[in-house]
Amino acid sequence: MNYFSLMYLGLFSFLISILSFFNIIYSYYFNLYLNIDSYIYSLILSLIFGCIFFLKKKDEFRISIYHKIITVMSGYIILPLIISVPFYFSIYNLSFLDSYFESISGFTSTGFTIFDNIKHIDESLIIWRSSSQWIGGLYFLFSIILLIDIFDENLKKSLTNFFSFDKSETLKQASKILILYTSLTLGIFLILNIFEFRTFNSFNLSMSLISSGGFLPVNNLSSIVNTNAKEIIFSLLMLISFFSIFLSYNLLFFKSKNINFFHEDIYLFLYLTTLIIIFFVIFNYDYNFSSILISLTSSVSNIGISLDDSPDNLSFVFLILTIIGGSFFSTSSGIRFFKLYSLFKFSINDLILHFRPKNILLNKHMFLNLSFEKKEVNKYFFSVILFIMSLFILSSLLSITDISIESSFKLSILTLMNTVNSSMHGLSDFNFQELHYFTKYYLIIFMIIGRVELITLLIILKKFLFKN
Repeated sequence: MNYFSLMYLGLFSFLISILSFFNIIYSYYFNLYLNIDSYIYSLILSLIFGCIFFLKKKDEFRISIYHKIITVMSGYIILPLIISVPFYFSIYNLSFLDSYFESISGFTSTGFTIFDNIKHIDESLIIWRSSSQWIGGLYFLFSIILLIDIFDENLKKSLTNFFSFDKSETLKQASKILILYTSLTLGIFLILNIFEFRTFNSFNLSMSLISSGGFLPVNNLSSIVNTNAKEIIFSLLMLISFFSIFLSYNLLFFKSKNINFFHEDIYLFLYLTTLIIIFFVIFNYDYNFSSILISLTSSVSNIGISLDDSPDNLSFVFLILTIIGGSFFSTSSGIRFFKLYSLFKFSINDLILHFRPKNILLNKHMFLNLSFEKKEVNKYFFSVILFIMSLFILSSLLSITDISIESSFKLSILTLMNTVNSSMHGLSDFNFQELHYFTKYYLIIFMIIGRVELITLLIILKKFLFKN
């Protein structure tokens, strides 16, 4: 790998070392000595990796999209290895595969867990699980910026109002995202404390919510979200990972030049408002609507957690909302709302064109006030096709094991959308530790694919097959 790739991975290795050091201090302060050695191992290992990456001699050459993809993919393989160390050396006798599965699930903000009883886990390890999601969400945001040329060039143009892609300002821009991400995490933590959540739970939940993760510090969400007020505020906080990470910046430092970027969040707000109204009208009289609201906001933000009384008959609806996803520049996964909306709008206009070829107006991208480019539309269609292909492949692989066809299909969607299983999907009793090791490997691979999208792997494959 080149200097840029190693520097990129080295930065996150040092961040892992900071989190390891925090866990050492926390364990020492609260006399939690059972797993303290494991955090020392992860601290040493992350520092070694970080130093090795940064000490490499700087080389000067153009960074191609291929090098960027390799960098991102390497991070999703190597960094969880470091994160898995405290799991492997803990007192819970996890195998290497189970430890790596847990760290991958955290780093990709999926939320599948090997542990069947969180109550019996050391508090420091619970914090480590949440930390893995926090740093994974941050890594995902960096990856979006790095691979934005693949996903959408028009959105890249809009992002220049906030973010500079000049290589000379890489460190400055990285610091900007880190400060914004950390500030939002702190904001969530403070709000949860105001609403009388236990400080320990608030700390862990703030890291999980900002990253669109699903790790909880308790077995059941209902044990800590037990009033209507808490249910509503918890629902609203989950939406932070639904909207763009830069929305708060736009709200605090609003300028007219940012309006183009702000349009996506406006349409997301209208989409969400419509969903809430529909759900309120239909289910307000049959269910506790505040608990329904948690399932709704959790689905659109790809977090996936729910209360125990979530209605099973809405499982399919929640899965659809999970597939749609949220903002492009958020920590949520999904195909992305703006892609599907753009495809719908383009298809409608194209249909009208065949009936009224002389009167049709030029199609405009409503999010960015830009004309639709055929290349971008093809990208959107291609993304949908690749998702269907990935879903078919993973469902087939899971169904040849002892998993039922229905569960395979649901689990495949949740894996590709990096969404935790819960009662609203009918998979709350699913035991990941008892899965066949081949099945765990499948899920590990596709959890990563869910974050980077299959198109990145195809580009790498193209590089090897067609060198020119």
